[in-house]
Amino acid sequence: MPSVTTLKQSATTSVFCAVLLLFVSCVTQGECQTTSPPPPPSCSSFKSCESCVPHAKCLWCFATNNCTDYPVTWLLPPASLCPLAQARWGVCWLNFEALIIALAVLGGTILVSIMICCCCCCCKSRSSRPDRDDETFARRREEIKQRSEQRKVDRKARHDEIRRKYGLIGDSDHPYSKFENE
Repeated sequence: MPSVTTLKQSATTSVFCAVLLLFVSCVTQGECQTTSPPPPPSCSSFKSCESCVPHAKCLWCFATNNCTDYPVTWLLPPASLCPLAQARWGVCWLNFEALIIALAVLGGTILVSIMICCCCCCCKSRSSRPDRDDETFARRREEIKQRSEQRKVDRKARHDEIRRKYGLIGDSDHPYSKFENE
């Protein structure tokens, strides 16, 4: 007698096969007919800056009042095609020269901002936790201070012993204390 799990597996498998068969039959019955989009108009067909610059592949030149294909092999259009101060690309109110300067300033500002943020983060993390060298230096300084205090105590004890020996300390319970003339 088959178990419940094997019955569920066989039902799932048969449903999956039926869906796959239906999908394959629907796809093979209809033929895909796609129409290619009409070719974009040539840049030379545009007669004004407002109609030329919305197309990314076109460049308007005010010096010659014509729309030309943007020379994609060059990053900047050559001066023989159009001077940079007279070239418009993207918008009519901004010449190509100003666009390049604005983008360079914007890019430089972003790079400087990123560098300043990185420097601030590095300096902040560096100053927030003490270095191992600082900890070692502080530990050594404390050890030197303790040894100095110990030597000071030992030196005072030796000096006091010498003073007692020669009676320079007024010690009343010491048998050899110096008599004072009254």
